[in-house]
Amino acid sequence: MRGHEHSTNANDLSGAVHGFVVQSGSVHGGIHVSGPAAREEMPPPRQLPPSVRITDRTEEIEALEAHRRRATEEGHPTLAVVSGLGGVGKTAVALSWLHALRPRFPGGQLYADLGAQAPGGPADPGEVVARFLRALGVSDGQVPSSLGERVALYRSLTAERRLVVLLDDAATAAQVRPLLPAGRCVTAVTSRRRMPGLSLDGGHVVHLNPLSTEAAVELLDATLADGRVTAQPEQARALAVLCAGLPLAVRIAGARLAARPRQGITTMVRALSEERERLEALAIEGDHDVRAALDVSYRGLPPEAGRLYRLLGLHPGREFGIPLARTLVGDEAVEAVDALHDANLLVDIADASSSERYRFHDLVRLHASELAVQDTCGEERARALLRIGYHYLLNAGRAERIVEPGRASLPRDVGRGVDPASIATEDLDPVGGQTAADAALDWLARELPNLMAVVRQARALGAPELAWQVTDASWPLFPRRKVYRAWIEAHEEGLLAAEEEGEGEAVCRMLTSGALGKLATGAPAAGLALFERAAASFEERGDALGYARTLNYRGLAHQRLGELDSAAGLFARAAQRLPALGDLRAGALARFNLADVALARGRYAEAADDAEASRLALEAVGDPYNAARAAGLTGRACVSLGRLDRAERELSAALSALRAQTAGFEAARVLGGLAQLAERRGQPRQARQYYREALSLYASAGRSGTAEAVEAGARLDALESSEAEHPPSDSPEAGPPGAPGA
Repeated sequence: MRGHEHSTNANDLSGAVHGFVVQSGSVHGGIHVSGPAAREEMPPPRQLPPSVRITDRTEEIEALEAHRRRATEEGHPTLAVVSGLGGVGKTAVALSWLHALRPRFPGGQLYADLGAQAPGGPADPGEVVARFLRALGVSDGQVPSSLGERVALYRSLTAERRLVVLLDDAATAAQVRPLLPAGRCVTAVTSRRRMPGLSLDGGHVVHLNPLSTEAAVELLDATLADGRVTAQPEQARALAVLCAGLPLAVRIAGARLAARPRQGITTMVRALSEERERLEALAIEGDHDVRAALDVSYRGLPPEAGRLYRLLGLHPGREFGIPLARTLVGDEAVEAVDALHDANLLVDIADASSSERYRFHDLVRLHASELAVQDTCGEERARALLRIGYHYLLNAGRAERIVEPGRASLPRDVGRGVDPASIATEDLDPVGGQTAADAALDWLARELPNLMAVVRQARALGAPELAWQVTDASWPLFPRRKVYRAWIEAHEEGLLAAEEEGEGEAVCRMLTSGALGKLATGAPAAGLALFERAAASFEERGDALGYARTLNYRGLAHQRLGELDSAAGLFARAAQRLPALGDLRAGALARFNLADVALARGRYAEAADDAEASRLALEAVGDPYNAARAAGLTGRACVSLGRLDRAERELSAALSALRAQTAGFEAARVLGGLAQLAERRGQPRQARQYYREALSLYASAGRSGTAEAVEAGARLDALESSEAEHPPSDSPEAGPPGAPGA
């Protein structure tokens, strides 16, 4: 597979995803050979949403602050849980507290919606902590592969940093724990549950009850700000009682009144009373008070805003932008969104990349979903769902082409009566110092919950092709941002849909791309099974090139399983067949993989010959990154052969090229070779320095457990033990670092 350049794996591969190089645990971007994992030049993250006005929560905020002071005095991080009913104002209280703390915490603010009430289920903590690492300056390539390594790096980066974290709408304590920072940080968790499990982590629970009637009246007065509450105090109290002290209900009712400045509060009281009676009569469980306010507010919307409200209730994710609204209702989208926002039915989300992004409160989303079924015909609902699916497909395809312009994608067919020209375009423009590719990747990452929701719904929607097409269009995100759970799930769903529809090309793509996800998650046996299924499918379809590419894939899986003889045989076949079928680059990569196996088997002369042949071929096809990897492999083989001068030339050239491309894992492997070279030349001090640099890079890349890293650590320990037993004399080493030797 072509374009995924900075691999952290010992092997490279090419194959049925049409010439795209992907390695599990890939490393690319922003890695330095020494120094911290975070890029210090990045500004602190500022992710907290804006705060909103709160009323009568002084006691709760004082309790939160008292807990923070106690934790600080005891030298512990601060962890607080704000719990309560839906609509009671948990997030508003947490934001008010954290925003007030910002001047004392210059390290920045992190925010995550953990999605306990989300349609697609709670957020994966591994993906959330990866987002936090990137916000703290860790490049994509340096984000470790496993949850444990990600958490360890996150704790290391926050140990000396003063920042605040909001984990909104948490489902369980287990979901929260990996996201807790270290040091003197402050974390607030909001949840409908009290989260007693977090008490073991020092958590303190502040439970929010509904507002008193007086406080609810005060909030209503602040919402209206026109004197009607003062003029009609009894009616205002009656309205507050009908809202049951829930700030969300009060704001919605207040927004409805604010839009009608000549309407008396009595009219709203009457409408809300009737609506509550209707809900009780229908025996709708829970949240009656908010739902009553929502019904009344909905009936007062302009027609197009009401239509958009219903159609947004079909949206499978929690967040969306103006382009999605425009896809649903056309040119009237902005005006309709403004009306919904003014009615407190949509929340404006502060987003660094866009000022036009919105979400529903989960109770509002449920209400809109019910109305979509109740007040919208089945044909319009089906058409809207298709438009939503195609919106994300076409925009993901645009992002894919920006990140990987040369990738051969599966067809992006838009049909079923939907005009592609009517699908609105998302803003993929870079901001700040971003590259276009980074901006496109950020869009894919931000929209991943929506993309996954489309994949999951495609077959039920009657558009199964969306499952494999959206998966394929989202491909650049999976290896680069290491979103492993989505990688596996999307390809499984895409494969199932493609097999049911008998789409052979899509089946092969889902098998090979999905198998790479299995390798990335440390499941080579499962990956091998998928690669073998793909090989059989290619053979059945008469696709000789696709079949030849699977030889390389299968070889990599066998190598991961420790079956080096099988791996070598497959790599050799691939190296022979692929150039003959016209894929020179894939053939060169197969030759590189063959050299890597030879090196592991102690066949150093074979390794040097194959690596050199691979380097020349890769240079000829314009792949400097993999050519540098091949030079590094040649150099390591030459160290073992005693060809030290040539080893120095190859390793030095490889290190320079890999450093320039910020390929941390591969640079670490080259440093290991330079350390062995220094040992052979009798330069233990230089060898120790190289080993330390290599180990730092392995750690930054989250690859400390690889065989190369373990060997480097063992060699460093041996050298340091030897130095302790035999302290060096004042005489210099056999030569300066890098000097030619025997």
